Amino acid sequence: MGQVLHGCARTTAAVRRAIQSTQDSLIALAERYDINPKTVHKCRKRSFVSDAAMGPEPRSTTLSAEHEAMIVAFRKHTLLRLDDCLYALQATIPQLTRSSPHRCFQRHGISRRPDLDGQRPAKKKFKVYLIGYFHIDLTEVRTAEGKLYLFVAIDRASKFAFARLVERATRREAADFLQELIELIPYKIHTVLTNNGTHFTTPGNLRSAATDIKLA
Repeated sequence: MGQVLHGCARTTAAVRRAIQSTQDSLIALAERYDINPKTVHKCRKRSFVSDAAMGPEPRSTTLSAEHEAMIVAFRKHTLLRLDDCLYALQATIPQLTRSSPHRCFQRHGISRRPDLDGQRPAKKKFKVYLIGYFHIDLTEVRTAEGKLYLFVAIDRASKFAFARLVERATRREAADFLQELIELIPYKIHTVLTNNGTHFTTPGNLRSAATDIKLA
């Protein structure tokens, strides 16, 4: 089957490969293949011979850059399923629909979780947790505008997840996040595990737990 070219293509993969493998001048190659010398220069600079992507970079029409970065960071950090990510993030991104994170995962190449790619480890017996045992993490999120911080809370028993994106990772922000979590869930939190392995039993001092939440 012949090569299918995009509408603006003036060269084929074979021509690009020939251009990259010769030391002839740009003018000589341009005359030989009846193309612009600038096209020859572009072909030589590339490390591939397939068609380059055309048009604007794919991006969401409903999500901001910050929200998209949050979705990607949450997925990579938690490895939760699509629906679990959706339910966890809707509190922060109310306009989120099921198709939004799905397309976002596809754009960033994370639509398949690692344990579904044939790399699943051998099954082992996990410790049983009572509902209300929360693991709290803080991770850094980078966008074109700078750095943001993502707080993530996951119940080890129910797998309920809650996330919040903030501009600064301060003790006050951490305490507010924990307070918001307590007010959101319909059951009692009995233990908080921070990302450096420290446990706090509740009711307790939110400020103590917030102080112990560090960047993952």
